[in-house]
Order: sequence, then structure tokens, then C-alpha cells
Amino acid sequence: MEDFDTLSNIPGISFYPTPLKRFIFFLLCDLFIFIISLYLSFLLRFEFNIPDLYKILFFKALPFFAIFKIFVFILSKVYYISWRYVGLKDLSKIAKSILISESALVMFILLSPPDIKLPGFISYLVPDFKGFPKSIFILDGLISFVLVSALRALKRLYLEIFLPKDNIGPGKKTLIIGAGNTGEMIVRDIIRQNFKDFYPIGFIDDDPNKIGIYIHGVKVLGTLSKIKEIVHKFKVENVIIAIPSLDHTNLRKIYYETKDAGISDIKVIPRIYNFHNYEVNVKNLEDISIEDLIGRKAVKISYESIEEFLKEKVILITGAGGSIGSEITIQVCGFAPRSVVLFEIDETELHNMEIKLKNLFPQLTGKVHFVVGDIRDKDRVREVFNKFCPHIVFHAAAYKHVPMMELNPCEAVKTNVFGTYNLAKVANEYNVEKFIFISTDKAVNPTSVMGATKRIAEYICKAFNNRNNCNIAQKNTEFISVRFGNVLGSRGSVVPLFLEQIKHGGPITITHKDMQRYFMTIPEAVSLVLQASTVGRGGEILVLDMGEPVKILTLAEELIKINGLKPYEDIKIEFTGIRPGENLLEELLTAEEGTVATNYDRILIAKERDKMSLDDVEKMIKDFYNIINSPDCSDKIREVIKYYLKN
Repeated sequence: MEDFDTLSNIPGISFYPTPLKRFIFFLLCDLFIFIISLYLSFLLRFEFNIPDLYKILFFKALPFFAIFKIFVFILSKVYYISWRYVGLKDLSKIAKSILISESALVMFILLSPPDIKLPGFISYLVPDFKGFPKSIFILDGLISFVLVSALRALKRLYLEIFLPKDNIGPGKKTLIIGAGNTGEMIVRDIIRQNFKDFYPIGFIDDDPNKIGIYIHGVKVLGTLSKIKEIVHKFKVENVIIAIPSLDHTNLRKIYYETKDAGISDIKVIPRIYNFHNYEVNVKNLEDISIEDLIGRKAVKISYESIEEFLKEKVILITGAGGSIGSEITIQVCGFAPRSVVLFEIDETELHNMEIKLKNLFPQLTGKVHFVVGDIRDKDRVREVFNKFCPHIVFHAAAYKHVPMMELNPCEAVKTNVFGTYNLAKVANEYNVEKFIFISTDKAVNPTSVMGATKRIAEYICKAFNNRNNCNIAQKNTEFISVRFGNVLGSRGSVVPLFLEQIKHGGPITITHKDMQRYFMTIPEAVSLVLQASTVGRGGEILVLDMGEPVKILTLAEELIKINGLKPYEDIKIEFTGIRPGENLLEELLTAEEGTVATNYDRILIAKERDKMSLDDVEKMIKDFYNIINSPDCSDKIREVIKYYLKN
């Protein structure tokens, strides 16, 4: 938060900026502004010669004008506006606050009947305003808005306009693709940073109406077709792609055009994590990633319904340091939760999340709790629920690597089955509102231990939900499962593996030339999970439409090309054979299930018959426990898994 840090740097001033000091500073300044504003209003109204009668009215009205406006400013959170980054949205908030306060003053001063006699001391607190000029409210509102806005824009005005130009830094010559609102924000922030890292030489935009216009003194030079000419003419060193709605097809086109022009340093704007504060700055620009180029068009999400679902709720996320869990955490934090509890066995990943969240969401400091623990530990799980009493649980903790779980089936059962059972049981006891289990397409007709244990975890969630439905006397936990396929860039997925193989000169290894998988980007998958959470009702399995499957061979070839190399020439591709538990193509639904559409694109409901009662689940858990520590655990575990999947 910006806390009048310019003043704090003046020699001799010892105070350090804090939110409280910032609040006091602006409150005192506003009080002075409101006094001046009302006085100027009377001066203008009476042409700089205020009659004695109206001087008395001025002094009577002054405390009410100040108190009303300060009170509305506090309620409207005007004092949370950043001094350095004030924008149109902030000025709009100030205008609305002044309009509300002036309207309240009109009702208080003009609309109260003059013949009402107020009892006792109240008559001294509310003086008679008979004859108060109506035009004062309009003049005072306009003057107050101008002065209050000017105060808050003062620092930005200095940084962007009056800062001495000899302080400009030696930034790289930068071409910005996209002359819209995001491009404007990028240039504005570059100017704030005194051109330390970037020096914008111009914009590129395919809108012909923008060609030749200037944005903060930076000209729109031409369309994308002119990129090579512009790069060579202005000796461009860096490109920033500032189009947030760009799908991967057009992004790839821009990327290859830029590469062909000889630019290797290409930045993109970050995904917007905080939906309440859309602001882009150069500090958070990211290198373009493989996921950006081979992902699919972003899905349409109803952020309003997700916010309604998550706002002011206590959210518990298991596996919060993993690929999916960490993205759930980041997106959940953008919807103003009351608090977020991150439950993770890996303390290093939890520490990394702490650092990342402090940068992304400083306003949530103290509201995010980092809890080290294992979902297999029943006592630890109960301790966490007892302490935080979550409203919503996202269960993303799991062992997910197919070949590794084939070698360690007992560990797969301990985490994916026992862990889910522990969480579901405690969530049910603590009347959690909703329990969202992150499942997988490998749970459909499972041929692997990992897929089978996830399928059994789905049974567990459904069994707890069905038991709750029998008790309509109280509100119970709704258990839903969300099933989707592979995500690009997750730990252990093919993209990081292929990139590592390319880095070492190849070869890229693929199990089979016809191997296909459904893919989503991690942000896309998690956005759909959050949307599905608002849609799903207790006991349902929601299926995310993954689109068309992608051939792994095609994916490998594209990755080689993106890295500026030629498949089969610079980097070889070898086929190693299908691994245990793998299918050539994974299913999202069993043949007998089918789906039912929802009101949201790409979210379906699987029509699955009930498989287990809660009594069946508890018997199964006991069977697993009885053999989990036996010498030949692996073989026996597989037999028990097959038995419960068939029955």
C-alpha cells in the first residue's frame, strides 16, 4: 500500500509510512479542503461579498458539511486509494462519495420542516438553516471533487509530467503490441519507473483507426504486418504483448512474426489474479511460455457467481503447493475470501506460496494461513478443521503419477483413499458447506492404480453425500467431484519433460506414436473448477469438456519448433513403448454414464449410478487397513482395488 512515501523520504521527518498514518494524513487534508470548498462556494455564490446573514449560515453548516463528507469517505473506502497509482476508477469513487454526501446534506438542511421544534439539547445540535442557498450544494460538490482529486493525483502528476527528464533511465527500446487500455497502463507504468527497464518507441495495433495517434506521447506506428520494418527502423530490442484477451492461435502468430523479425526478448502481461483491482505494471511482466502458445482459447467464466460463492468464506485447500492446488489458491484469493487455509505436506512449496501471495495479494496479509500437514494424519486434519472451521474445501492433494503409483500401490491407497476419507469424514462432522474433490479422467474405466484410487475417492465423496441426504433435519456438507484431463505445465507432465530433453539436445521420448491426451492450461482448468463448484450439487460428478484430444507426437513437434529447432533434424523423436497403466486415449466418461449439460459452457454432469453406501466405504477402508502393512501389500492391495471397482 502506498503511504505518502515521498514525505517519509524528506530529511528530518522520522515517521515511517503506515496505513494509519496515511489515513490520518488524508483525513486532515480533506478536512481542510472541505472548509476551503464551502467557503469558496459562498464567495462564488455572492460574488465575493458574503452578507452577514449568510456568514452565520456558513459557520452553522460547516461542521455538518465536513462530518457528512468524511463519514461517507470512510464508508466508501476512499482512504484506501493509492496516492501513486490513482486512476479513473478511483476518481469515480470520489465523485460518487461526494454526490452521496451532498445528497444527504440536501435532505438534512433543506428538506427538514422548519416548523418542527426539536426537544431539549437536540435543538442546539441541529440549527435552523432557513434561507440556505440551494446552489451552494452544487458549487461545494464541484470544488470538493476538484480539490480532493487533485490532492490524490498530485504524486502521479509529478512522476509522469514534472519529473526532470534527465532522470530517465536507459531502458531497452521496446515495441508494445496492443494500443488498448492494457497498452496504455504499460506505458504509464514505464513512465512512472523513469524508463529504467524499458523505453517505448511505439505501439503496433491492427485497428487502422488507431494508426498515427499518440498515447502518453508514444505513437501507434502501424499494424502487425509492418513489424519487421518497424523493428529494423527503430532498432527494437524488446517486445511487450499487451492484449489480455488474445487466444493462443493469434498469440502464436504474433510470436512467430516477432521471432522472424529478430526479437528474442518477448514479454506478455500476467494473468489478472485480482479481479477487483485490474492493474498491470512492468514489474509483473512475464516471459512468454509454452503453455501460452499451445494452450486453447480461454473459456468464458461467470466471475460474479464465483465471487458470490467464495466471498467472505473460509477456504481450505489441500495440496496447496502442487500445480493445481497453487493455482486454486491464487484464483481463490482474487475473490475476497475471509481467509484461506493452505494445507500442504511440502514445507518448501508452502514457503514459496507465502512469498508469491505476499506479492500478489498484500491486502490478504494475515488472512492466509500456511499449515504443514499430511492428509493421512487424522489427528492433524481434525486439528486444522477445529482451528479454522472452513466453509469450503478444495481437495487437491493426491499422488498422481501413473507409473510411480504402479510401483507403489500401497502409498497410492494411503494418500488417495485414506487421505480423502479422513478429510471427507472431518468435513462432514464440521458441517462444511461444500467439499470439492479434484478428480481425473484416469478414474474412468481405470487401468492404473492411480486412476483406480481416484475412482474410489469419488465413491467416498458420493457415499458421504448420500448419507447426508437422508438427514434433512440439518444442513449438511455437499460433496462434489470435478473430473478433467491433463494440464499443460504441471509437475511431471510431458511439457516440462520435453523441454528438459530439448535443453540437452534430445532425443524426445514418446511411448507411442498414436498416444493422445486431453489438455488444458492450468489456469483454464482451475477457472472451470471454480465455476463447476458453483454449479455442482451434492453427490454429482462434474466433467470438464476438454475439447479435442491432442497427439503427443504433434505436441513434441510443436515444442521443438517453438524453440527454433527442426523436428527429426536438430532434435530426434524416439518411441519407447507404452508404460504400465497407460492407455492410448483416456476417457472422460464411462460408456454407461453419459452426460447432462449445465448452463455453463464446457461443464457437464456425469450420470453415474450410486456405487457404495457409507457402510460399504467404511468396510472397504477396514479391508485396506488390514493389509496395508503386510509383507505382500502391493499384490493384495491390487486385488482389493479390483474387487471394489467391480462390485
